[in-house]
Amino acid sequence: MERLWFSLLLLAAACRGQPCLLFVPAAIDRRTVELRLQENFITAVRRKDFANMTSLLHLTLSRNTISQILPSAFSDLRRLRALHLDSNRLTVIKDDHFKGLTNLRHLILASNQIHSISAHAFDDFLSTLEDLDLSYNNLAETPWDMIGRLTNVNTLNMGSQPHRTCSPRCIHKPTQLARLDMTSNKLKKIPRTLCFLRIPVYAKFQRLPPHLPGVKFWWQSPSLAKYFWTIPEEEFICDPPVLTRKSPHTVSMEGQHASLKCKANGDPEPEVHWISPEGRLISNGTRTLVFPNGSLEINVTVLKDSGNFTCIASNAAGESTGKGGACCDGSAPSGKQHEPQPRPFL
Repeated sequence: MERLWFSLLLLAAACRGQPCLLFVPAAIDRRTVELRLQENFITAVRRKDFANMTSLLHLTLSRNTISQILPSAFSDLRRLRALHLDSNRLTVIKDDHFKGLTNLRHLILASNQIHSISAHAFDDFLSTLEDLDLSYNNLAETPWDMIGRLTNVNTLNMGSQPHRTCSPRCIHKPTQLARLDMTSNKLKKIPRTLCFLRIPVYAKFQRLPPHLPGVKFWWQSPSLAKYFWTIPEEEFICDPPVLTRKSPHTVSMEGQHASLKCKANGDPEPEVHWISPEGRLISNGTRTLVFPNGSLEINVTVLKDSGNFTCIASNAAGESTGKGGACCDGSAPSGKQHEPQPRPFL
């Protein structure tokens, strides 16, 4: 079993930067305990992919191109504790996607394109889930009623969403909640009397309404027996991101490889994301790869890459942006090559 697991790790490492697995291999030992298939090009999770893998405890499918989960695809994984599906292309979470995961503790769905979650999608692990990450998706409204039924959730990350409202009932039900992240949202108002009232949580907010001037970061320690609204602003020290490295002036022609660098310092440590010239959040795919260190690799540049790529570094204290430009020129009609006239990185 250890030999199989080690070989899978080597396979994942060897696939970085080039196409590799397009689907979950059928030859995986059904007795595997931990399986890591990150940084491949798997597009769908099928019912047969993990059939009879009743011993599996940890499954990582991060940084693939998964856009489809077939009904009951994970139904045999009754012992699974952690499922990582971040940095894929999921848009909807349906009621039957996570059927059978009765022992799930950690569910990571960050950096997808999720805009809808069905009301009963998490029913099989309402009493076991401890960690839920839905950051960097497209949820205009947070499914608070469903989250409120997660009786054991300890950490909830809802950062970088287009939230505009906070339900008055919000999260007063999850009594175990200790850490909440809602940075980089569009909240206009937070109901003070009910929402977050008397909940001992570590909470991070950003872009808050005018009646809370200057308060971008709130902290609550259960051991201090204080409540959310009683913590004075001066108790918090948080450093906003500062970009320390950006790509130098670089040239790339259509069809060539391009690499953009972005690094930032801050406290807490900033997360780095990229926005394309078309205004879309870039995730890993067949043509683009975004690495945890902030680098963006474009395997094959095309004409639509002409323009500004925006690097966004964000943490609880704020965000910092930097722009880089790319220009792609095609060949002349006569077959002769013109001298390229690229736009430099800004």
